Amino acid sequence: MTTQNNVTASAAGHLRIAVDIGGTFTDLAILNEKTGELSFGKALSTHGQLVNGIQNTLDSAGAHVENGGLFLHGSTIAINTLLERNGAKTALLITQGFRDIYEIGRVNRPDAYNLFFSKHEPLIRRSLRFEVPERLLADGSVHRPLDEDAVRALARQLKQEGVDAVAVLLLHSYRNPAHEIRVRDIVREEIPGVFVTASHELSQEYREFERVSTVAANAYVGPRVSAYLGELEAHLDQQGFPGDFYAVQSTGGLFPLDHARRECVRMLESGPAAGVIGAQAICAQLDLGDAIAFDMGGTTAKAGVINDGKPLTSSSALIGGYEKALPIQIPMIDIFEVGTGGGSIARLEVGNALRVGPQSAGSIPGPVCYQRGGTEPTVTDANLLLGRLDEHNFLGGEMLLDKDKAYRAMQTKIGDPLDIDPVKAADGILRIAVTSMSHAVKAVTTERGLDAGSFTMVVYGGAGPLHASAIARELGIRKVLIPFAPGYFSAYGMLFSDLRYDYVRSVFRKLDDVSFEDIEAIYAEMEAEGRAALAQSAVAPEAVVIERAADMRYVGQEHAVAVDLPTDFFVRQDRSAIKQRFDAVHNVRYGTSAPAEPADLVSLRVTVLGVMRKPPRHAVEEGSVVPPEEALRAHKDVYFRSAAGFVATPVYRRHLLRSGNRIAGPALVEEHASTTVVQPGDEVLVDAFGNLQISIGSEL
Repeated sequence: MTTQNNVTASAAGHLRIAVDIGGTFTDLAILNEKTGELSFGKALSTHGQLVNGIQNTLDSAGAHVENGGLFLHGSTIAINTLLERNGAKTALLITQGFRDIYEIGRVNRPDAYNLFFSKHEPLIRRSLRFEVPERLLADGSVHRPLDEDAVRALARQLKQEGVDAVAVLLLHSYRNPAHEIRVRDIVREEIPGVFVTASHELSQEYREFERVSTVAANAYVGPRVSAYLGELEAHLDQQGFPGDFYAVQSTGGLFPLDHARRECVRMLESGPAAGVIGAQAICAQLDLGDAIAFDMGGTTAKAGVINDGKPLTSSSALIGGYEKALPIQIPMIDIFEVGTGGGSIARLEVGNALRVGPQSAGSIPGPVCYQRGGTEPTVTDANLLLGRLDEHNFLGGEMLLDKDKAYRAMQTKIGDPLDIDPVKAADGILRIAVTSMSHAVKAVTTERGLDAGSFTMVVYGGAGPLHASAIARELGIRKVLIPFAPGYFSAYGMLFSDLRYDYVRSVFRKLDDVSFEDIEAIYAEMEAEGRAALAQSAVAPEAVVIERAADMRYVGQEHAVAVDLPTDFFVRQDRSAIKQRFDAVHNVRYGTSAPAEPADLVSLRVTVLGVMRKPPRHAVEEGSVVPPEEALRAHKDVYFRSAAGFVATPVYRRHLLRSGNRIAGPALVEEHASTTVVQPGDEVLVDAFGNLQISIGSEL
């Protein structure tokens, strides 16, 4: 494939290269640090050998890594390994007497009357969980010394078992990691080459179940992720890449490759998080405080929220669905994901009920119209049949689609069994997909106490703009924004990421009684650790920014909420300001607060950011209200339910639109890696940065 823009070879050592691997396509965004030029590339993901897909994407852009200064990478390999349950053979070493806390969990029963309810299934079977003679008390003091001889014997047993990874969780190690460190070192001595991870390296918070689940997940995905990153690093070295390699965390921040290979679980949502960071950058350009970041690719749809200019984050996530979920206790952007994407397969289940996803055709074999062996109709096939994709102009004409084959598959698999026209079947598939995707948006807005209708929805991903207007109507959202280069947006978002280190310490103090000197000492320790980590980085950031927060709750509550706290509060030692901020956050989250009730400080948090140079703003030339004549490529018949059939619809070339142009729906706006559907009744304004700002009409 070729790219939208070719990279100039004159910028040796000045290319910032960002690659995001998705379920169907691998995307590339490149910033020339000398000229400010942005370039993009896209190729089908090669799941058997991911590095090949990355190289194909680089080739598609005409990019040469020997000109690179930074290589930034996000991947779904960690989360896919967890969800598909195909990770390493892993053992768990845990404090004596606590072998089964990983399996007991929280004894959640969210569906009380479901007779077929089943609990979460641990990643490590019981026969590979071993007890370590030792015990710390809650204050970190030693109650029973570590039996090092017993640990060595266990390590030799693990070697005989042929385990690939070892997770270490010892009680209260968040207070005192000495025993965990020693166990980790002994295992590495006895089993050279095995992947060993200790819980304190990932989380220094209380809650033993969440911590054991986190360290077990890191061990389970570690060998695969570490090997993959090592393979990619070796490939880049072979290609002559002279720069530095950074991975994207689930916070959207960057961290060095050696950290990523040890703390693999921090990459669970790396690609989606980068998209939210890109959306945050767009919001900053437009002075837009609140927005929903919505990403639809080939396999899944994801949603996050920008609130008051910052992404909403969480200190943990549940992987695998609430009732069977395994918690991961690390900071991450609050993202909800559903199994609906362009490659999601439509099928009939019992009673001829039409279902879309979560199974995806991916890149192999892909949708039927890709002509790569797919036989099951997908969301992409439905869009093609409804005229929303052009079989001769997909990816700028580089990939031809077979509309007839898609029609026959839709007729055979869906239309004939339901006794409906394949076009009606395609419309039904999209209606189901839109409803499913709206659940992702509700999960990060309505379920967080936020009104989705009051937000602007920033939509990206190759398939996102095809469905943006329909999803907005479903949720009562009135404003949609399609940003610059939506088909490459997660990779593009990485160019806005900063170096980031997150730290947390559980403290359990009453706010009314807490010593500000004690708090300041804890914050200072974490901040110093972050500054030291930045100092070791190969890249010198333009600035260092430190953000403080605290997990707080009312006295007597079990769960806490995270509250951002300006440093000024601590300089003034202003307890009332901290309490008022907590009350306000609690009110947003739960719809109620208790200003008269005392509060606890549960954990203190610090984020240390090494601010990177940002790409220049992408601006477009000013034009008249009416789009230039050359921007209109053609008219084609497009199916709209509101018009009860096919409508002659103008098709515009996005790169020829100018700032100030307005387009009334129905219309299609095509670009290299995406197509925006403008529904009847909608109106598009092209803003100064080339974003498509869509005002949603009232037609259904």
